[in-house]
Amino acid sequence: MLRKLLKYDLKWIYKVIVVFYILAVIFSIIGRVLSLIENSIVFSAIAKFTYGLAIAMMANCLINCFTRLWSRFVKNIYKDESYLTHTLPVEKKKIYISKVIAALITVFTTAVVILFCLFICYYSKENLENLKAILELTASTYNTTVIGLILLMVGVFFLEVMFIVLIGYVSIILGYKSNKNKNAKTIIIGTLLYLLTQAVTLVLIFILGLFNSNVMNLINTKDIVNIDSIKVIMLTGVAIYITYIIIYYLLGKRFFIKGVNIE
Repeated sequence: MLRKLLKYDLKWIYKVIVVFYILAVIFSIIGRVLSLIENSIVFSAIAKFTYGLAIAMMANCLINCFTRLWSRFVKNIYKDESYLTHTLPVEKKKIYISKVIAALITVFTTAVVILFCLFICYYSKENLENLKAILELTASTYNTTVIGLILLMVGVFFLEVMFIVLIGYVSIILGYKSNKNKNAKTIIIGTLLYLLTQAVTLVLIFILGLFNSNVMNLINTKDIVNIDSIKVIMLTGVAIYITYIIIYYLLGKRFFIKGVNIE
């Protein structure tokens, strides 16, 4: 049953977001083809304009990644579809798990499409060599490998997006427990949870600084930046966000299982 739930969740989500995927790829290809036409001011201008459209579509892919996930959650759990959803012979936790897995898949595919479009737009031997040089310099500075650096950057992006998605789920569940102004309360709760979590992160980094003088110096920006301190903060940040994701996942599931107020 979980597989079927996931199938219908993804089908609903991708019904719209795949359009932006396609547009992003099309504009990227058109822009790249036009940019290859040399000695033409007109085609060069059109290529730049098309690149702008491609970037806009990539941004829309990410925005729709959030909105489609949250919209699906609301429509399937609280709106017209909710009567069918809550009468299915399936545990409530599986319904919630389906939403989380759908988020994981959607975030992953969105990231892949954006990276693919950027590759189409800007790939060249010169750009590749420049990017490689920057990555190698940064990796050597942080005493890591290029692969390790790329995985860290992708991992941080993925964790940040999933963190925001799960905050949205928890906010929707709490906001829709009210009888009035559900959407407004959802937005307020989500904003407060995000700000609270960021404040907790700063406090945790400060506490870390109390036990690590280099980190404290980096926070105070009084001394020369210590690379080891930056690495400690980055790795601590990754660990903190993983913890947040687990916490918000468990909170969302707990609140969801307790019951929801169908409109």
